[in-house]
Amino acid sequence: MSNDNADLPDSMGRTDKLPIKMLQDRLLVHLDVADGERRSTGGILIPATAQLGKRLAWAEVKAAGPNVRNIEVGDQVLFSPEDLFEVEVQGSTYVLLRERDVHAVAAERLQVGSTGLYL
Repeated sequence: MSNDNADLPDSMGRTDKLPIKMLQDRLLVHLDVADGERRSTGGILIPATAQLGKRLAWAEVKAAGPNVRNIEVGDQVLFSPEDLFEVEVQGSTYVLLRERDVHAVAAERLQVGSTGLYL
């Protein structure tokens, strides 16, 4: 008896390297989490297990669907990581979002006076 699924990994991820096209208003972002730990402005190390209430996260946009209007590839987006959908593509973990789930965008292409903030 042969095993026809020998090329499929246990996690049901893709083993081939086909191009990916995002659909509708979807964004594929890379969340840079270095061990989940972070440092406060005072230099105090905050472990990944510490709960600080609802905390938003920044991520870099790697791909955008054709109906995304205000965000471009390379932008930094602010979103809530509570209900995120993760996907593994070629060994890297990404997050899938809708444009409406993004709270803010940071990019050099934006006008300085348009937000009132400089991040």
